Amino acid sequence: MKKLLLIIIIQFFAEYSFSQGNLSAEDDNRIRQVMQMQEKAWNVGNIDQFMDGYWKSEQLVFVGAAGITYGWEATKEGYKKRYPDIKAMGKLTFDIISISKIDNSTAMLLGGFELQRIEDDLSGYFTLVWKNIDDEWLIISDHTTAKN
Repeated sequence: MKKLLLIIIIQFFAEYSFSQGNLSAEDDNRIRQVMQMQEKAWNVGNIDQFMDGYWKSEQLVFVGAAGITYGWEATKEGYKKRYPDIKAMGKLTFDIISISKIDNSTAMLLGGFELQRIEDDLSGYFTLVWKNIDDEWLIISDHTTAKN
């Protein structure tokens, strides 16, 4: 299964790497606004609002330390299980490294995160694939990896 996922990811990047470019300033700003909304929602303990940045579909893909999760509802439940209260959620800060256009309705965002908590801190990197769906930029795929 891991080999299949790796092949799909390599094929995706190989196929679309030649079409990458810059998003319009408006689209770049709209994606950044979603990221800011998510950061604020997280920092007040509101996972439901945080999830508004994700595509509400069973086709949503989240990849993290626990493996691959398919679907918006399952992703939300995974967050709630791993972060059951505001103490566990801590204070989240995103660092957007780059946003690249894949095609007219798809973008890729590379970023980092820091999660400051009372008992421990967590940080790492993420790759988000965004899709403009019904004139709204939403995350359709999230691959997040902790570095510590």
